[in-house]
Amino acid sequence: MNTLSPALAANRPISLPELLTSRESRQHRQQLWLARHQVSLISLTLVAPGAVKDNPLTRKLFALAWQAITTLCQQQRWSVLQQEVFPLPTGCEGLIAVDLPAEQVKDAAMLLELKHPQGRLWDIDVLDATGQILSRRDVGLPPRRCLLCHRPANVCGRAQTHSVDELLTQMELMLNATTATH
Repeated sequence: MNTLSPALAANRPISLPELLTSRESRQHRQQLWLARHQVSLISLTLVAPGAVKDNPLTRKLFALAWQAITTLCQQQRWSVLQQEVFPLPTGCEGLIAVDLPAEQVKDAAMLLELKHPQGRLWDIDVLDATGQILSRRDVGLPPRRCLLCHRPANVCGRAQTHSVDELLTQMELMLNATTATH
């Protein structure tokens, strides 16, 4: 069975300690990959509001994001040294080691996020061979916008301007709009 199958989602709330441990584990995994390959690294996660980070919706969104990124790598004929998906209760994660300058990878990843109908839901980090993350600001882009209004997402998130249910409904609409056209 496909490890990204929505039926395999943990579907349970994640505690703050679990989330923090997951972030530390992701950083550790990234450092191991960087030490092994010494090239640029793509790290894929999702924008996932609320306490349940691994559910059928996020699994479907992640699978489509992973497909888009791996297709980009193939289309660009990038030298991929290793790629792997980690389906975790704290949300799916994916890593791809690419033998290219990080700036080139970040530019292509940002373009993918901007052009794809679901790209706003993806968090594609690109790390250079030293482990430095290239931010949106590094490539001249403004902070992410809220899914529901035009304010910066971090402002709405901190103020809890929108309910988790409203945000999840918008994510579902974005998924349905995308899958209806494919």
